[in-house]
Amino acid sequence: MIGIGPFSIQVVTVFIALVLAWALARFVAQRLPDASPKAAGGMVFDALLWGLLAARLSFIAQWWEEYAAAPRSMIAIGDGGFTWWVGALVALAFVWWRTRARRVLRPAVLVGIAGGVLAWLAAGGMFAMLQHSGPPLPELRLETLEARPVDLGSYRGRPVVLNLWATWCPPCRREMPAFEQAQAAFPNVAFVMVNQGENAQQAQAFLEREGLTLTDVLLDPSSRTMQEMGTRGLPTTLFFDTQGQLVASHVGELTIASLKDAIGRHFGRSLQSGTGR
Repeated sequence: MIGIGPFSIQVVTVFIALVLAWALARFVAQRLPDASPKAAGGMVFDALLWGLLAARLSFIAQWWEEYAAAPRSMIAIGDGGFTWWVGALVALAFVWWRTRARRVLRPAVLVGIAGGVLAWLAAGGMFAMLQHSGPPLPELRLETLEARPVDLGSYRGRPVVLNLWATWCPPCRREMPAFEQAQAAFPNVAFVMVNQGENAQQAQAFLEREGLTLTDVLLDPSSRTMQEMGTRGLPTTLFFDTQGQLVASHVGELTIASLKDAIGRHFGRSLQSGTGR
């Protein structure tokens, strides 16, 4: 998996794009008469704030039923739930409105935002290429809670959502009900919950205490799956296509809305009509 320190590559690329947009807006403003570089840079940040807010609210509206069932999940922005094209339109509309009386700033701010968006798209495309060249579904022999051996490779042939978790991990525990719901909603997808570094008693006690029913819970006491996939933290969710090729990954807690959205985007063609949402 790709990351820089504790941060995922998605977070890093957004930050880099923002800094580039800010710097570019200031650079262009310096070369325009009567344009303030400070004001141009500040407007870029304001546009980003409103764009992010709009992108998040749009995603919540799209998955309102899921978020309404768990209202606190609306503020769990780490789930990656954003409708980016809505955010871009709102950011541009904000700039257009704010510069109606200061049109001298408009070219600098728009050029900055355009440069930042292009950099973000280019980085996203590069990340997608690297993601698809990432490690496939590991050929590891693990065990069920009943000590029955299972080869991870045996799940090939259908989409796989591989979740790496542990009972001591708070976000792992919080997202477990989302996987239980998704398991019922998408019967053609294998949801494989691989416990890292713990024994059967620990995992079973947690599942029973929380009243969770998950069909594919496997044990990896040596955390070999994390090593094979280069995972830096828990929870981590990996999405594999029917050939066992990694198509997406997410580090951190997932909500049911973001999980369903990811499954639809990455596995849509592999699912029968009528399954899922």
